[in-house]
Amino acid sequence: MTNLRRIGDDRGALSLEAIILFPVILMTLLLVIALGRIGSANNAVDTAARNAARAASLERNGNTASSAGSQMARSVLGQQGLECTSTSISISTGGFSAQIGEPASTTATVTCTVRLSDVGLPGLPGSKTLTSSFTSSIDSYRQRG
Repeated sequence: MTNLRRIGDDRGALSLEAIILFPVILMTLLLVIALGRIGSANNAVDTAARNAARAASLERNGNTASSAGSQMARSVLGQQGLECTSTSISISTGGFSAQIGEPASTTATVTCTVRLSDVGLPGLPGSKTLTSSFTSSIDSYRQRG
């Protein structure tokens, strides 16, 4: 009578549940990693645009403003550890041609394409392009060249 099977034997059910749930947990973890990378990259691009616009607004003419803004944006992206597959930095310098006493501003736009293909989540695009712009006022009564 030792060969009789018990009715309702649950042996092996835990292993089956683990096999079914493991891919779901793995996909959720990969999705969290991808969203974290996008959020972190978006924050870095925002910071780069804000600092670039501020650095450009402190200059006295459009040429040095464009150079200073671009250099600041690249510096911030490097400090944040963001590896962009392509980067575009644009600094508007039209405000430097305004007459002294007139309100003027400069805008920095930073675009970065972040690679996501190494995350390995099916259905996730290979990369995501993030863009951020920030406008900073130029001192109205500061001499411009």
